[in-house]
Amino acid sequence: MLVCAISNHPWSSTLHTLSLLQNSKTTNDVSQVHARMITTGLIKNASLTTKIILAFSSSPHTPLIQFVRYIFMSRHAVRNRRNQKDPFLWNAIIKSSSHGDDPKEAFGMFCLMLENGVCVDEYSVSLVLKACSRLGWIKEGMQIHGLMRKLENGLDVFLENCLMGMYLRCGCVDFARQVFDRMPKRDSVSYNSMIDGYVKYGMVNLARELFDYMPMEKKNLISWNSMISGYAQSEDGIRLAWELFEQMPERDLVSWNSMIDGYVKCGKMEQAHDLFNRMPKRDVVSWANMVDGYAKLGSVHVARHLFDESPERDIIACNAMMAGYVQNGHCKEALEIFYDMQSENNFSPDNATLLIVLSAIAQLGHLDEGVEIHCYIEENRYSLDGKLGVALIDMYSKCGSIDNAVCVFEDIAEKNVDHWNAIIGGLAIHGFGELAFELFMEMERLSVKPDDITFIGVLNACGHAGLVKEGLMCFELMRRVYKMEPKVQHYGCMVDILGRAGQIKEAMKFIEEMPIEPNDVVWRTLLSACKIHENFSIGEPVAKHLITLDSCNSSSYVLLSNMYAGFGMWSDVNRVRTLMKERDLKKIPGCSWIELEGKVHEFFVKDKSHPQVGEIYTMLDSLCKLNAEVTSCRY
Repeated sequence: MLVCAISNHPWSSTLHTLSLLQNSKTTNDVSQVHARMITTGLIKNASLTTKIILAFSSSPHTPLIQFVRYIFMSRHAVRNRRNQKDPFLWNAIIKSSSHGDDPKEAFGMFCLMLENGVCVDEYSVSLVLKACSRLGWIKEGMQIHGLMRKLENGLDVFLENCLMGMYLRCGCVDFARQVFDRMPKRDSVSYNSMIDGYVKYGMVNLARELFDYMPMEKKNLISWNSMISGYAQSEDGIRLAWELFEQMPERDLVSWNSMIDGYVKCGKMEQAHDLFNRMPKRDVVSWANMVDGYAKLGSVHVARHLFDESPERDIIACNAMMAGYVQNGHCKEALEIFYDMQSENNFSPDNATLLIVLSAIAQLGHLDEGVEIHCYIEENRYSLDGKLGVALIDMYSKCGSIDNAVCVFEDIAEKNVDHWNAIIGGLAIHGFGELAFELFMEMERLSVKPDDITFIGVLNACGHAGLVKEGLMCFELMRRVYKMEPKVQHYGCMVDILGRAGQIKEAMKFIEEMPIEPNDVVWRTLLSACKIHENFSIGEPVAKHLITLDSCNSSSYVLLSNMYAGFGMWSDVNRVRTLMKERDLKKIPGCSWIELEGKVHEFFVKDKSHPQVGEIYTMLDSLCKLNAEVTSCRY
C-alpha cells in the first residue's frame, strides 16, 4: 500500500505528506493520505493545505485534482476570510478547471469568488475567459466582458487580447473586431489574433487588409505565416501565398510547410517537391505533407519511397501513408504499416489511425481483424461517441456481421445522426429493410434530426425490402416536413423502389417529372428494372439513350444485350456485342469473396487462378450432379 511505502517518516511531517501525495495517482492512494491527515490533525494546518493546493492543482491525475479542490473548498474558500483580497489560491483552482477537463467548474468557481467578495485580478478574468472559449459560451463571455468594463484593469492589453480570443473561438468575428477597434493600445498578439481569426473563418481578404494596416515593427513570423496559410488553402490564393513567401524577411519551418501544404492541396506536386528540396531544414510535417500529396494523386510508390526515406516518423506520417494506401485500394499494405507501427515504434495509434484501419478492414472484409481492432479500442477506452463508433458499425456491416454492428450501435450512449445513418445503411445492404425503417421511425420519436444521408439509407432499405408505400412516405417527409431539397441520389433511390416493385411506368414518369437532370445511374437503375420485369418497350429506348449519354460504359451495352437475349432477339445481341468490340469495351467480371479460417479468398467469373481450383470445380460438379438427382426424384 502507498501509506506503507515510506513508513520510516513521522506522520506529523508536512514534508512526508507532500511526498506521499507526489506519488498518489489513484483514488485509493489519495484517500489513504487524506485519512492520515485527518487522524494526525495535519488537515488543519493551513500552511500545508496551501502548499498542497499550489503543488498539485495542475496535476495530470484526476483523483489528486479532485482532492485539491476539496481541500480548497473545505479549508480555504469559506473559512479563511482574512485573505479575501488575495485571489492567488482561487486562481490556482480556477486554472485547474479552465485548462483541465472541467471548464464549466471554472466559471462556477469564478462566480463563487465574486459572491465571497474576493478581489479578482487580470489573471482570474483571463482564466474564466479561457473557460468560456473552450465551452463556446458566448452569453457568459459577454457577461465577463461587461464586468471587465467595471474593473480598473478592464483596458489591459493582455485582457483585451483574451476577450478577443474568446469571441473568435465562439465564432463571433464581428464582436472580436469591435474589441480590436476600441483597444487604446495594441500589440503583436492583438493583430495576429484578429488576422488568424479572419483566416480560420475564410475571410482572407479582411485578414490581408489588417495585415497591410499592421505596423511593420509589430509584424512577426506568426503574422506572415497566418497570411500564407490562409492564401494557401485555395488554388486561387496559392499565387498570393507565394508572393508573400518571397517577401518574408525571415522564414521558419511553419512558413515552408504552409507553402508545401498549399501546393499539395492544389495538386501541384512539382512545385511542392521543388520547395521540399530547397528547405534548409525538414521536420516530420514536411515529410508527411509530401507523402500525403503523392498518395492523393495516386502515386503510391513515390509516396512510399518518401515515407521510407524520412529520417523520423510520427503518427501523422504513418496516417498519411496508410490513408494513401486505402484511397488507392492497397488496403493490405495499409494494415501492414499499422502492425509495424505497433510492434516497432513507441507511439500509439490515435483516432485517425483507427478510422483508417477500420476502413481498410471494411474494404477487405476481414472480420477477424475487425474484431481484434474492436477489442483494442475497448481495452484502451477509446470513445465511440464520435466517428470511431460510426466506422466500427460500418466495418461490421461491410464484413457481413450485422449482429455485431447492431450491438455496437446499441452500446453507444451518446448517438448522433452519423451513428443512426451507419446502422440504417448497414441494415439496408443486409436486406433488413423493415428494421431499418423502424429505426428511422425511432429517430423521429427521439427527435434526432435526419440529414440527406439518412434518407438515402432508409430509401435504399425500402427498395431492398419492397416497401413502396414506406419509401414514398419517407420521400415526402424529406420534402414537406424537413424542407430538404432531394438530390439526384434520392431520386435514384425512388426509381429503384418503383422499379424493383415492377412499377416501370410509374418509375419512368417519376424520372420525367424530376426537377433536376437525371444522371446515368438513374437511367441504368430503370434499365435494370426493365430487364428484370421484361419491359422491352421502355427498356430499349432507355438503353439507347444511356449509350448516347455514356458511350464508354460497358454496363449499358451488357444490359441491352441481355434484354435482347431474354426476348430471343439474337441478331440484336450480336449487333450490340460487335459494337462493344469495335469500341474496345469489356465487361467487368463479377467478383465474390469468402473468408475461411481468417483468410479471404477472391473469385472472378471464369477465374482458374486459385491454387485449389481443381478441388473447387470437382466439388461444384458433384453438387450439380446431386442437385440434378434430387430434382429428378421429385418428378
